[in-house]
Amino acid sequence: MTTTEHPKKERTLVIVKPDGIQRSLMGEIIKRYEQAGYKLVATKLVLPTAEQAKDHYMVGGEEWLESVGVKASAAYEKKGMKSPFMTPRENGLAILETNAKYLSSGPVLAMVWQGAHVVEVIRKLTGGTEPRSSEAGSIRGDFVHDSYMISDTDNRSIRNLIHASGSAADAEKEIRVWFHEHEMIDYRLINEAILYDVNLDGILD
Repeated sequence: MTTTEHPKKERTLVIVKPDGIQRSLMGEIIKRYEQAGYKLVATKLVLPTAEQAKDHYMVGGEEWLESVGVKASAAYEKKGMKSPFMTPRENGLAILETNAKYLSSGPVLAMVWQGAHVVEVIRKLTGGTEPRSSEAGSIRGDFVHDSYMISDTDNRSIRNLIHASGSAADAEKEIRVWFHEHEMIDYRLINEAILYDVNLDGILD
């Protein structure tokens, strides 16, 4: 979204991950976002390659690798353990490999949602990264109970059903990994008249 566009044009990328597909939760997940008033402007069922999955995570570049590596190292220390990796970057690379393996393990549903504050609100509806500590009422809090403790023990990515972009800037980069611009449809949704029309014109004849 450019600075001249109305906030209702903000977009975010959502991916129902392989575990969400296998648990037949696509309809429930879409329903939650629709009920919040957001518009689906692109969707496709994809079987990602490992390379595409890595491209998805690496839109944040080296900064992303360092950041997730630092967080993982801090998590080891919190548990009174020493990270098995020499540097945060090495830890980040290991996380990249496990995340890419998870995301490319089966079909995923890639979607672009549009509307005001869509990045922030969809992340709130989705819940925290760790399902175990996600609030009841969020998608992750209601439908999955995986935890960092279990995923660390099993040396795998946490299974949390959904990816949702962390910022509008991230969303723009991530969308380009999964969609071409011509695949996104600009159309009128009746709900938008209630959500965004200044004077609610048309309610009364």
